[in-house]
Amino acid sequence: MGVEKRLALLVEGESLFNDGIAVVAFSFLVGFSLGTDEVSIPFLVGRFLAFVGIGIAVGSAIGFGISYLTQRFDLPLVEQSLTLVSAYGTYIIVEDLGGSGVIGVVVMGLIFGNFGSRIGMQPSTRLAVTQFWDLLAFFVNSIMFLLIGDRISFAGLGANLGVIAITVVAMFVTRAIAIFGLGWLSNRLAKSEISLADKTVIWWGGLRGSVSIALALSVPEVFPERQKIIAIVFGVVLFTLLVQGLTTKPLLEKLGLLSNQELRQEYLEAIAQRVALNRVLKYLSDVSGDRKIEPEFSNHLVSQLQEKLNLLQAEINQMYDRSPELRQMTIDKLEGDLQAIEADTYAEFVRSGQLNELPVSVLQQCFQARNEKIVS
Repeated sequence: MGVEKRLALLVEGESLFNDGIAVVAFSFLVGFSLGTDEVSIPFLVGRFLAFVGIGIAVGSAIGFGISYLTQRFDLPLVEQSLTLVSAYGTYIIVEDLGGSGVIGVVVMGLIFGNFGSRIGMQPSTRLAVTQFWDLLAFFVNSIMFLLIGDRISFAGLGANLGVIAITVVAMFVTRAIAIFGLGWLSNRLAKSEISLADKTVIWWGGLRGSVSIALALSVPEVFPERQKIIAIVFGVVLFTLLVQGLTTKPLLEKLGLLSNQELRQEYLEAIAQRVALNRVLKYLSDVSGDRKIEPEFSNHLVSQLQEKLNLLQAEINQMYDRSPELRQMTIDKLEGDLQAIEADTYAEFVRSGQLNELPVSVLQQCFQARNEKIVS
């Protein structure tokens, strides 16, 4: 929907770790129900720490291992295959060791995506891997929602409407405690500056989906209430998708988080057109000496394009006056592009063997010092 990158990251990050913890909690509940696990605080804490600890340890080891392995060669298809093997391999290894496979895969992905892809992959390979995983994620999610449509029973939903309603209310209350409570704590201790509007969006945007459905369908057949559990979970998933999902945009507009979205889109289109025209002018300048191109035609076209470019720049300047934060958005994008160039340069030195590890980012220090100076 085009919200600020930080809010999108908060929503996606909270959802990701929420899913991981949900899988851990689900395994506890199944174990207690089957009588294979005991119910005691020390056992719960120890089991939880083991679940998460094993996932983090193995995920980190494989993430860093694959990161350093891919920097030894430049084979796009092999590197792409390694990401798939490492993801599923991490899950299997962690589960066999008694940890949370989901947490392990999340940690491995975070390390490889933010560290390994920088030191071990060419930009073109990084783009190909990103597109591959986008396609894979879309395909798997599509299969999960097709499964919802195939397995859902209107009779089962109708028979459990009361329990579904209670579950939805309980979900809202517990998420409110978690999001607003931990958000307040994060603001106090870490100076996160998560606004009330952002916390409201994170709370309301907690949709249930593929993980919930997968867990419900994995309930053992020996459970006498298995079909009832599946019906309740499906009902809650449908509620979050149809009610919360369809009302998220009006909520964002009400909270003023999309107030400048139309202007931002116009601004980005103007920036794209400016970049395109500058590249066209540069190309015309490079081929102007070609005898096949008549100077009169070339000069006339350059004059027209330059006039269009001037008008476009005037429109961009007017947008800056209407919305000063657009300048900051431009600066933020430029900082990101410059840091990417710096990281790719360091990665080339690491791949060639001239450096053993990535140096400290000079640009990050410069940007941090600049921001601190502006704040002070």
